[in-house]
Amino acid sequence: MLTSKQRANLRKHANQMETILQVGKSGVVDALIAQVDGALTARELIKLRVLENAPVFAREAAVEIAEKTGADVVQVIGTRFVLFRRNPKKPVYMLD
Repeated sequence: MLTSKQRANLRKHANQMETILQVGKSGVVDALIAQVDGALTARELIKLRVLENAPVFAREAAVEIAEKTGADVVQVIGTRFVLFRRNPKKPVYMLD
């Protein structure tokens, strides 16, 4: 669980990031979960987008993906959301 200070620090880093994955018309499927899991392991902090034709809203997708990958939801704004999961072997972001 992230504190508000940690969340604010991660939001600052995520602001400059590009969206790397999208939730499409199939919704949250196993293939997407596998991609998110790999991206979180490599990057720790990722930004995703929910397309207009997706069957879920951004908040729902963020919570579902976070639960299935063991990540924390950092931020949800409009159709975009940010997830964070610490890599215990090679941490990228320092949390105070």
